[in-house]
Amino acid sequence: MKYNTREDNGYTVIELDGEVDLSCSPEARKQILDCLSDGRHLLVDLSAVVYIDSSGVASLVEGYQMAKKKDLKFGLVSVSEAAMSVLQLARLDKVFPIHASVEERLQEDD
Repeated sequence: MKYNTREDNGYTVIELDGEVDLSCSPEARKQILDCLSDGRHLLVDLSAVVYIDSSGVASLVEGYQMAKKKDLKFGLVSVSEAAMSVLQLARLDKVFPIHASVEERLQEDD
């Protein structure tokens, strides 16, 4: 897994790339929780994720729960087909705020 972090209109956007599995989900978790610990609204871009396992999903769930506790905005954007199928299987597509793109999420704030 590779990742890139950028800022976009008051949000930190973490772009995950590749396989988010047990070997790299601790790094994804750290990036997500560090952003939220700093009090930043967060969007996780999953467009380049080709595989995500339960440990990767757990990192997203933990981030979502932390954001709610800190009253921060959190969402998933551009979710790949592979990632969406896992989220749907776990019924988390009904839990997470999911947006087609960062731009779509930002328009909701206007």
